[in-house]
Amino acid sequence: MTVDAQTFRAVLGQWPTGVAVVTTTSATGWHGMTAGSFGSVSLDPPLVMVCLARHIYTHELVERSGVFAVSVLGKDQAAIGHRFAGREEGDRFSRGSWSAAPTGAPVLGEAVAWLDCRVVHAYPGGDHTIFVGEVLTARTPRRTAPLLFHSRAWGQLADPLPDQVTIADTGLAAALHRRLTASGTAPARVTRAGVARLLESVRAAGVRVRTPFPPAGMPDGAPQGAPRETPVKAPHEAWSMLVEDAARLVEVPRESGITVEIADGPGAVRLIEAARARGLTVIGRVSDVFAPARQQDVLAAVDRMVAAGCAEIALDEGPEAASPLLVRNLLQEAVARARPVPLRVRLREAYGLGLANALTAMKSGVRDFDVTLGGIDGGLCAEDVLFLAARLDVATPIDRAALVAAAADLEAVWGSALPGRTYRAAS
Repeated sequence: MTVDAQTFRAVLGQWPTGVAVVTTTSATGWHGMTAGSFGSVSLDPPLVMVCLARHIYTHELVERSGVFAVSVLGKDQAAIGHRFAGREEGDRFSRGSWSAAPTGAPVLGEAVAWLDCRVVHAYPGGDHTIFVGEVLTARTPRRTAPLLFHSRAWGQLADPLPDQVTIADTGLAAALHRRLTASGTAPARVTRAGVARLLESVRAAGVRVRTPFPPAGMPDGAPQGAPRETPVKAPHEAWSMLVEDAARLVEVPRESGITVEIADGPGAVRLIEAARARGLTVIGRVSDVFAPARQQDVLAAVDRMVAAGCAEIALDEGPEAASPLLVRNLLQEAVARARPVPLRVRLREAYGLGLANALTAMKSGVRDFDVTLGGIDGGLCAEDVLFLAARLDVATPIDRAALVAAAADLEAVWGSALPGRTYRAAS
């Protein structure tokens, strides 16, 4: 006794697949259909297979022509998939930019990937035929998340949480320095020694810290008279500096191991190349990334920084609070384009959206966050992000207990309660 068709469909519907358009050519023009039964067969020679129902017209045409192409759809191309599935009326090739591959079969120019194939085997498979094609040409025109089919519905990638998250503090040193140097406003308890002790405590918890100045005690190489306001004794790899021009770059000694951060803009690529030539690790930064009108500019900046050789790419939220929807839309695209270069995000705490956006970022493929101890500069609070990760059972290499203790020390130095929400409960 075999399983009934309804149960069989329901069970197979729980297996998520990509969505592709299988196309071919004939004397009457191009033809195609949406297909989910597509997969790889062999690397050497390169073979793929598609399964086509024997009663459909595309099956007849592939059998006659001996060629087919497969265009893999991205998450934003469901409308193309619907049209080739026959759910919409009209010319199936009117959506998107289609062109003939070498076999003559059409491929989608904006596809996530496409393959052009010559049929080398055709096997009976019940009411389908299994066509095995030798891949003659293949391209990946666009990097984005794929369109998925699951349980008779089309959607985007599932939202698994990362196995680990980590943080870097990009705001504490600058906020303390501003407080320290503000004429007549700094509490007496805000001292250079206290600032240095706090920064060292954060670093000792396993957090990379951005400092406004080259750390003291680094090898010679900075210009004479360069500031040394932050007396740091830690390994240089634990520190980063924001570098805005070539003059600032030469303050960082060659082969020092300190990480430099370079913002996108005119001359950024040349500055990145100069930093890498000095043996420095580079983080490329892009600002105001969640502004709706900025998405294409942000993605173009990500592409430039990947090409320039940045070890990480950091995306900073702008002055307007982003919604989780905006965060998801941008990050899913940016993570796919940056891969394998890791993407990190600096979020703001505004209207209670900070942690919601952090969760959205995690579920969009982000593992690294730029934060500030106590959230004293309006950025997302370091200990709050770690609290969220702990509640989600997401591991972190950061010593959260040490960071909470540092936040308690910061409150004493700062002279008032911190914006962070969890450090008191955890102290």
